[in-house]
Amino acid sequence: MSRRYLFTSESVTEGHPDKICDQISDTILDALLSQDAKSRVAAEVVVNTGLVLLTGEITSKATVNYVDLVRQKIAEIGYTDAVNGFSANSCAVLVALDAQSPDIAQGVDAAHERREQMSEQELDAIGAGDQGLMFGFACNETPELMPLPISLAHRISRRLATVRKTGQLDYLRPDGKTQVTVAYEDGRPVGIDTILISTQHTETIGDIVEPTAVQAKIKQDLWTLVVQPVFADIVLKPNDSTRYLVNPTGKFVIGGPQGDSGLTGRKIIVDTYGGYSRHGGGAFSGKDPTKVDRSAAYAARHVAKNIVAAGLAEKCEVQLSYAIGVARPVSIMLDTFGTGKIDDDHLLDVVKQQFELRPAGIIQTFNLNALPAERGGRFYQDVAAYGHFGRTDLDLPWEQTDKVAVLQAEASKVLSGALS
Repeated sequence: MSRRYLFTSESVTEGHPDKICDQISDTILDALLSQDAKSRVAAEVVVNTGLVLLTGEITSKATVNYVDLVRQKIAEIGYTDAVNGFSANSCAVLVALDAQSPDIAQGVDAAHERREQMSEQELDAIGAGDQGLMFGFACNETPELMPLPISLAHRISRRLATVRKTGQLDYLRPDGKTQVTVAYEDGRPVGIDTILISTQHTETIGDIVEPTAVQAKIKQDLWTLVVQPVFADIVLKPNDSTRYLVNPTGKFVIGGPQGDSGLTGRKIIVDTYGGYSRHGGGAFSGKDPTKVDRSAAYAARHVAKNIVAAGLAEKCEVQLSYAIGVARPVSIMLDTFGTGKIDDDHLLDVVKQQFELRPAGIIQTFNLNALPAERGGRFYQDVAAYGHFGRTDLDLPWEQTDKVAVLQAEASKVLSGALS
């Protein structure tokens, strides 16, 4: 019997208070790793009206001006006018940092002592920086192998930022949220049910001062310059039955940290799969790669994406779990939701043979400590907004489909053995 249902995912723009915090945290991480690849970083940020608080635990030989980094990132996001209640040049920046706990450090200290390839014994000796569980996911709903709702929500958010920064819609302000509801039948997307955009804006637009007229102008402009370009290369488009909502409260003038406080790590569903897949609960931003909340989540995505890219499943979810100070995962779970071309247990055996899932091995495979220096001092801050996965605008090592051929070859062995 056919089943029809709706699924919704949201995104936020880089000017959302929580995303400001994520980007500042990862800007700090980029700066520290660029100078000292062995830096241990757990940088947390809080923002409110006129205030930025940088706190957490950092151990590094790098020398950076935290206040300058904070102000530069806020200005880049677009908060340069004090009329918004928050400005790069006028906000107070407080710094309260500690060193990493030695009890945590002792389990992972060897991880950065060498830059060359490590032996199997060395990889086994370097433990995870914390306990926890992480999920990775992929599906064939989009070319980037991401769920369609979160893919569309991110596209709209990025487009909002683009038209603001290019001046096409110069009345827009940095804060904003998007939400897309997709209709599914039997697990496949069949329609765009609802598009919701909430975007910060000026009180008036040119000589348009009446609030209803202002919102009508914004709604029409966003349809023409944001929504339509986003769907230009997508087969499934909005139609006459699609609900289109813009600033449903009637206006969105007071936004950013003046409208709401922000905190690092509070948008973990936006950062991942939009709720379509499960989440282990750990945030990414501000954490160096020894924190498996970040690095193992990237590795799990790499596994799931390669399985789907290889045509071995239509969708795949991978769970990893770790114990602090222990290298090999405590558990590995794989689920293809009945879409796998070979049995999930056999596929899991192939994954264990072909993918490096020890923390030091993940760092080495993806070059996670060296990427900020190799890419001109910025890497992690660029994934801190608009999602860490499915990014076609960034060259991310965990998004590579470099295991497709070997997975297909191993699956062929399993299939040929089953048929013989």
